[in-house]
Amino acid sequence: MAMAFARSALSRATIRGASRISSDPKRSFASKAHHDDAYESAKWEKITYLGIAACTALALHNLSKGHPHHDDPLAYPYLHIRNKEFPWGPDGLFEVKHH
Repeated sequence: MAMAFARSALSRATIRGASRISSDPKRSFASKAHHDDAYESAKWEKITYLGIAACTALALHNLSKGHPHHDDPLAYPYLHIRNKEFPWGPDGLFEVKHH
């Protein structure tokens, strides 16, 4: 009787151990998923920092260069013909006032 009890306890332990292995499956969608994710994340972080540095350097270079200043346009008399006064005064609404 004791021998039968020991065999049944041993077989139950074996079944429980086997069920633990089969009840805890590890799903892997790729063979090296954990390594590839960390590597890709680190790679894109470095690329991002390099891109920020390159854009900053390019912006500083473009802003440090001079830009051309254009001459004032010629004052042709036919460009600002006013047949009627505007309600806000003799000059245009968005023009520089010369008073």
